[in-house]
Amino acid sequence: MKASNLKGQTAVVTGASRGIGRAVAVMLAREGANIAFNYLHSQKQAQELEKELTQSGVKARGSCVDVKDFGAVKEWIGSVKEEFGSLDILINNAGITTDKPLVMMSEEEWRTVLATNLDGVFNAARSCIFTFLKQKSGSIINISSVSGVFGLPGQSNYSASKGGVNAFTKALAKEVAAYGVRVNAVAPGFIETEILAGLTEEKREDILKEIPLGRIGSTDEVASCVKFLLSSRADYITGQVIHIDGGLAMR
Repeated sequence: MKASNLKGQTAVVTGASRGIGRAVAVMLAREGANIAFNYLHSQKQAQELEKELTQSGVKARGSCVDVKDFGAVKEWIGSVKEEFGSLDILINNAGITTDKPLVMMSEEEWRTVLATNLDGVFNAARSCIFTFLKQKSGSIINISSVSGVFGLPGQSNYSASKGGVNAFTKALAKEVAAYGVRVNAVAPGFIETEILAGLTEEKREDILKEIPLGRIGSTDEVASCVKFLLSSRADYITGQVIHIDGGLAMR
């Protein structure tokens, strides 16, 4: 990847119908990348996003695909490559939370979070990696979380999944570096998304006390980091987990 502008490249973004994934898809489209994204439940939001992306003058297609299903993901990625004519970028963003103390957590709540957040990353990366290795170029960015860095109570399933994503990122980066393929992760802290929308003012104030910069981050700030990691300015960066958290996870 020799230019900061992504014009003509094809980016696959999982879970892009809202939140961080949506912000990433919009920002990459503005940089000229064609966008293929998936959604699971938010069809209306996906259709609105597809329309917005095409207004940037790029090709965009949203598909209803469950990232937990390896066969479905493989088929989807194959169809993207055939329709768009290339495959250059993978943003693994799809993820869910079912926060609960372990003593109250069901087996299904554990397995569904791991299957979505960790298996989903494997499914998409595995479906893209052969193409990246063959063409000796490509970039994978996994959207992780500071919860996978230091763990949060009530998030044993989520923390485990994101900790796995961080380790996966570093291991895969070492495997594919010799082929010119880069793999990084972005680990957001508290970001203004639907997840935080329902917080009480008191809870929000408690959160702010834990953040050295004293504010909650925006989805655009996460997307800007992703854009940087895809640019030529980041050509020498791989295997990194970059915290975007206002200093929350500082050591």
